[in-house]
Amino acid sequence: MINAIPLIGGIPAGPELLIILLVLVLLFGANKIPKLARSTGQAMGEFKKGREEVEDELKQMQDGDEDDSPVDADSTVESDSTLDDDEDLEDLETEKETSA
Repeated sequence: MINAIPLIGGIPAGPELLIILLVLVLLFGANKIPKLARSTGQAMGEFKKGREEVEDELKQMQDGDEDDSPVDADSTVESDSTLDDDEDLEDLETEKETSA
């Protein structure tokens, strides 16, 4: 039986980890490493939050498609919600222009 030898080792440990930490200290300096780690953590948190929001929206869209029932041609539904949404959007755009 042939054993496969990985070209790249697993997680660095021992001397490899020390070399990586030494290079990081030399590149960024001891004072900037905690700031770098903090900003990386915040970016990962924001990415996770955005991903969850997109997943929720997709789930809502799928649920909405399943809940839709065929509409009779005789029934008419009037809705002013789109008009209100458009007016709200225009209000937000004018607020942006005035603040800029």
